[in-house]
Amino acid sequence: MSEALTEGVRVKVESRYLPHQSTPANNRFTFAYTVTITNEGDTTVQLESRHWIITDGREKVEEVRGEGVVGEKPVLRPSQSFKYTSGCRLETTFGTMRGTYQMKRDERRLEPTSRGVLEALARAQHRFLADDPLTPHFLHL
Repeated sequence: MSEALTEGVRVKVESRYLPHQSTPANNRFTFAYTVTITNEGDTTVQLESRHWIITDGREKVEEVRGEGVVGEKPVLRPSQSFKYTSGCRLETTFGTMRGTYQMKRDERRLEPTSRGVLEALARAQHRFLADDPLTPHFLHL
């Protein structure tokens, strides 16, 4: 598991290899990751967008950007959490994943201002390693 806390927003990422959705003979290794975002601050925050950088063992980079996550822009009051699961496919058994979430503070101020925007880092640097090339494993750094 990887975890980061930025300005009162905690992001936890857990990942797992999906052998039933992978075809190692074709260099396709599929992983799922579950993200839990918790507002540990004392004001309401809203997730606006995400930016993930996925790098495989050959340094091939894929960037994923977009509004919200899984079709939602969750609003989190103090002590509330939001959890979702997504996935990625690599062509190698080794890779890393890191990224950021753009958040806004206080649901009453939704315009993007420098005071109202914070960045919750999910430095989810996952390594995909294989003891056996047909069975990749996640190591969380």
